[in-house]
Amino acid sequence: MRLDKFLKVSRLIKRRTVANEACDAGRVFVNGKASKASAKVKAGDIIEIQFGTKTVKVEVLDIQETTKKDEAKELYRYL
Repeated sequence: MRLDKFLKVSRLIKRRTVANEACDAGRVFVNGKASKASAKVKAGDIIEIQFGTKTVKVEVLDIQETTKKDEAKELYRYL
């Protein structure tokens, strides 16, 4: 699955366009490398997102095309 779509489906970032902009600005890292929005994400990958001064680091547990709001937290685990 594309990185920008995973960020939206998992609700780590609310909109796909915002996820795209964060990737283009170099604020999203997959397994320690700055990644483009089109990068492929799979279970086991570590995603790090920089929100201003705050950094969020999560591990991808599952990939789904769509999910309900309360089930979205099951797609990742905070590190």
